[in-house]
Amino acid sequence: MKISEKTLNYLKSITAQSISNAGSGHTGASLGMSSFMLALFKDHYNFDVSDTDFLNRDRLVLSAGHACPLYYTLLSFFGFDVTLQDLKNYRKLSSRTPGHPEYNMTDGVEATTGPLGQGVATAVGMALGQSLLAERFNSVGFPIINNYTYCVVSDGDLMEGVALEACSLAGTLNLKKLILLYDNNDVTIDGSLSISNKENIAKKFKAMGFNVIKVEKGNDLNKCSHAIGQAKKSDQPTLIIFKTTIGIGTTKEGTSLIHNGVLSEKELDAFNEKLGVQEKFYIPSDVRDYCMASTRRGKLNHEKWNQDLAVYSNSNPDLYKQFISYFDRKKLDLEKIAKNCYKLEGMSGCDFNNAILKEISEKLLQVVGGSADVAASTKTMLENAGRYQAQNRRGRNIHFGVREHAMAAICNGLALYEDFMPFASTFLSFSNYMTPAIRMAAMMKLNVLYIFTHDSIFVGEDGATHQPIEQLGQLRLIEGLKVFRPCDANELIAAYKYAISAEGPCAIVLSRQPIPVVVNTSAKEASLGGYVVKKAKKAASVVLYATGSEVALAQSVAAELEKKFDTSLVSLPCLELFEQQSQLYKNKVLQKEAKLKVAIEASNDNIWYKYLDDEDMLINVKEYMPSGKGEEVYSKAGFNAKDIARKIIKRLEKKEIT
Repeated sequence: MKISEKTLNYLKSITAQSISNAGSGHTGASLGMSSFMLALFKDHYNFDVSDTDFLNRDRLVLSAGHACPLYYTLLSFFGFDVTLQDLKNYRKLSSRTPGHPEYNMTDGVEATTGPLGQGVATAVGMALGQSLLAERFNSVGFPIINNYTYCVVSDGDLMEGVALEACSLAGTLNLKKLILLYDNNDVTIDGSLSISNKENIAKKFKAMGFNVIKVEKGNDLNKCSHAIGQAKKSDQPTLIIFKTTIGIGTTKEGTSLIHNGVLSEKELDAFNEKLGVQEKFYIPSDVRDYCMASTRRGKLNHEKWNQDLAVYSNSNPDLYKQFISYFDRKKLDLEKIAKNCYKLEGMSGCDFNNAILKEISEKLLQVVGGSADVAASTKTMLENAGRYQAQNRRGRNIHFGVREHAMAAICNGLALYEDFMPFASTFLSFSNYMTPAIRMAAMMKLNVLYIFTHDSIFVGEDGATHQPIEQLGQLRLIEGLKVFRPCDANELIAAYKYAISAEGPCAIVLSRQPIPVVVNTSAKEASLGGYVVKKAKKAASVVLYATGSEVALAQSVAAELEKKFDTSLVSLPCLELFEQQSQLYKNKVLQKEAKLKVAIEASNDNIWYKYLDDEDMLINVKEYMPSGKGEEVYSKAGFNAKDIARKIIKRLEKKEIT
């Protein structure tokens, strides 16, 4: 038996063993993909197990994350820090081999995947990142950034809209270092693929600008390796269609029964006998040596790259200096930037953000991003940064098109690739399209910025469909995401301070309409998530809590109330940061000893009940509003200073009587 065949057999056996040992998992795809995945690792994948963060390594994204048992076994075979004990612990509590791949959990895993389709878009982001750095820093004779991005996809992946959104953009931008490895087994959980999908994938991808290679014998190791080699020579992104057999070698091969089926002890014994494997969780020395030859090749490739980089530094000293400095986040005087912006008082949140983003992007070249075809409205076009296109890979303004979900997932890939600070922008009402990818960014603690505008029912004429009533509450529920709704440039600066330095995503929610000036705001205090903007003269009878556009409104309400009641105004631009403060600080800000607490926000988020007692008041949006002038819609929904003040006074007088 050839060593390549023996290695493949042991790979299949240990993969099946880990699934059966766990009692759950996806045997079908894990076995079906084994030939082309082994071919990738053995002959093409460039990695260094001694430095898995090596800049010019190839990136591998397992978008079909359910096939991770195979992935983990390959990582173990090729010398990553994944032991046989880890394979035995697959899916067990707190193991390093979870049920789907998790970034920063398992050595060698480049991205968290599992929700189908998102891994494809993440890989597109990685390929985009590679092209940006290559254009900026490669020079003649020194292609120091030339890695490939491989993405393993399933039939299910290519039914997801996010994958096709991203692939359409990848073809348009001609991301030629992107290679999709398509496990085409024509079987889904519910049965044959033809039940739900009969389209011609090859023609579809060719129409999107992809090179397409078909491998009819996708379980043939040599044919798989040859196809990957051909893809690497292409001047287009490539889709390799491997026609495989799901659960190959098992009694249920080719059927949906093996998709997430687990081999019984008897079935596993029969399967191993067919493969010629007798041991349990054992890698023979010749198999290990066969794999480690590729591991040593990766180490040598890294050493050669270091040598080439040293020569590059002497041949291109200025470019090398830029290259090194690119990875340093410069300290910015954000307060100075805010002062410059205050020359333009009475601006909208979008306008303030445009001015600040312009200043920041000029100083931090890592800032790159765009919008879902609404840059003119969200005002997120970077000045003098160029448009990223196939003919201009130095441009930092990315035109994602009307592809919100893909935009967010592509930004995840950019953040994962190397030290980019990507941003994605659209109207707040459309954030729903993006939340699956935002959730993944939060899990991976990625430095991604989301800029959402048109933050309230003040959108007016666009009507109910564009009114972001529930979106603030939805975003605040994403664990690990910081949601900022600043009332002015000072609070916006606090948001950017966090976004630049934090490990984790950040959403900034901005108004379309001009914002009245709010007195006594503070970037420093806003960085704590909440603070007192207007102090009571003595002990407050009324405390007003507000965010964003409603802080200015609450300021007007306070002015009305001050005629009869001692009033305090609290701005809470980021509730997540506020919750991280000490209880002593929170008590000082919230002033719960006041007779009445009133929260004012143009959303239907119920989080405010956390800060209010039963007899307190919540001024919020209770229904979708009709189309009309923004200020009229706002007032009709109850956001009118005089009306709110009257309601508060009535409540206070009632409390005094009782």
